[in-house]
Amino acid sequence: MTDPKTVVTWVDVRDGLPRSGIPVAAAITGRYPADSAAESGSGSDAASGEEFWLVRPMYFTSRHWGEDGTEHRDCFVDSDGVVRLPYGLASEETVTHWAELPVLPGGTTRMVFGEDVQPALRNAWGTRPPA
Repeated sequence: MTDPKTVVTWVDVRDGLPRSGIPVAAAITGRYPADSAAESGSGSDAASGEEFWLVRPMYFTSRHWGEDGTEHRDCFVDSDGVVRLPYGLASEETVTHWAELPVLPGGTTRMVFGEDVQPALRNAWGTRPPA
């Protein structure tokens, strides 16, 4: 069996950004709900809502076109197409740290697509099918 332990090295976005196209774990900070002041009509300041910090899988790209046609540069994008910028740039939710995803069990890659998935799974399970 493949050893499931791995070491993750977090990088502060102020110290550097990943290569374009690379999948990463991204630490995001912001407030939830970000627009609670607008919804409540209370006129309270923009710092309302619960502050959070969490990790999400994303990919980094040097250039991304949003659904509305907006061009984003040096940004992190999640599976829903939500764009988050590195900490310090204008964004409601920003990425503070990132880490390269570990390689898949039994392999040397971080992602496998299409017809190569089943052979990779068999390799990771040591040819024993899942229970």
